[in-house]
Amino acid sequence: MKKRTLLAVPLSMSLLVPTVAFANDHEGKAAETNADTSVSTPASELRSALGHLFTEHAFLAVETLKKGADGTEDFDALAGALGQNTDDLTAAVASVYGEEAGVAFKEIWSSHIGYFVDYATATAGDDQAGKDKAVAELDKYIVEQAAFLETATEGRLKAADLEAGLKMHVDQLVWAFDSYVAGDYETSYMNEREAIKHMTMVAAGLSTAITDQFPDKFENSMAVTPAADLRSALDQVFTEHAGLAVMAMQNGVDGDPDFEASSAALLANADDLAAAVSSVYGEEGGEAFDAIWKSHIGYFVDYVTATANDDQAGKDQAMKELEGYVVEQAAFLETATEGGLPAADLEAGLTEHVKQLIAAFDQYVAGDYEASYASLRGAYAHMLMPAEGLSQTIVNQFPDKFSGQSMPDGMPKTGMGGTADQDGMPYEWFLLGGLLAAAIGGAFALRKASNEA
Repeated sequence: MKKRTLLAVPLSMSLLVPTVAFANDHEGKAAETNADTSVSTPASELRSALGHLFTEHAFLAVETLKKGADGTEDFDALAGALGQNTDDLTAAVASVYGEEAGVAFKEIWSSHIGYFVDYATATAGDDQAGKDKAVAELDKYIVEQAAFLETATEGRLKAADLEAGLKMHVDQLVWAFDSYVAGDYETSYMNEREAIKHMTMVAAGLSTAITDQFPDKFENSMAVTPAADLRSALDQVFTEHAGLAVMAMQNGVDGDPDFEASSAALLANADDLAAAVSSVYGEEGGEAFDAIWKSHIGYFVDYVTATANDDQAGKDQAMKELEGYVVEQAAFLETATEGGLPAADLEAGLTEHVKQLIAAFDQYVAGDYEASYASLRGAYAHMLMPAEGLSQTIVNQFPDKFSGQSMPDGMPKTGMGGTADQDGMPYEWFLLGGLLAAAIGGAFALRKASNEA
């Protein structure tokens, strides 16, 4: 497989370079740390970029299938957004392995999206034979995609292991869709969230293989380190929040039957964020964060309700409440990080987040679906900034808990091979909760006790 002489982390994707207000002077602080405790090494940047695109693929794929099943007016626009995600993934592959490989990847990757559409179409037509054919085609895709990646990584990722991970991806999307069609919306959103989490494992595995393949091009940095794991975990939860928030708002204004389930999924995401905060700053800190964070979800619901009732005063009040939330959330994070994230910079980033979600919703209500989904993708990508800024600040607060950059024995269990790690616990659960607790769970409590003493 032909490879470029100069390897570059994908820079062609404008969505990967959103506003930097939330990150404040994080880059300068990261430069003061060594590679062990930086969340922004070349390898970590690659992992974050791939994690962004892979998780977004899972999210957009499930939502597109659901829209297709319902025959909604915005289906084409959402399918277009999914296609743009494929283009960005293709650019990422091409930046590593060359244009020829990028073209080959796009053909294979796009095929499985087409087979999912075939499955959805057959489901809508109550065509069991069509569904069976689509599943058979997806099985073939798994083999073809695994072979491509094994060849591209020169055997660092084994086809047999890749097939297991790809099979899980396919199954999760099908489960999410089937549950939705059956009216089991709670299960559908649970499977959708698991599909998103699973793709963080794929990103970890592929980025590890690539950086091992081209160590000089990534300054001999590692894709899987405690600091990079923290950033990846926050990447996933923050971006998922943006995606779920937009869809819940759509469901609310449309009066869709899955509104309650989509809202519950959004709140479950908030619970994951609060658990992460608690693992760093203690239960009291987690509870305070949870109350503030969930308040802004409530204000978005108020905005949706007012919109549905053509209540301009209600919309204005919701926006006023959101402005108050921005100030309160920024003050909390500045205090928690001991000034590592200044409130003024946080307010700018949080304001951008609010504006992006409101824009995506308003454009949807106005019927400008292409603009709406462009705003959704922008909001999804923007959340990488708070993830990077907050993760680096936490690492700076507790550097001893994030030191070490040793290469694990063999490839990590990241969904490209086995499906479980840590004594049977799915790796993504370990990554989000267990890693944070194990790495820094008692650090803040010890620091607080020391200060009180």
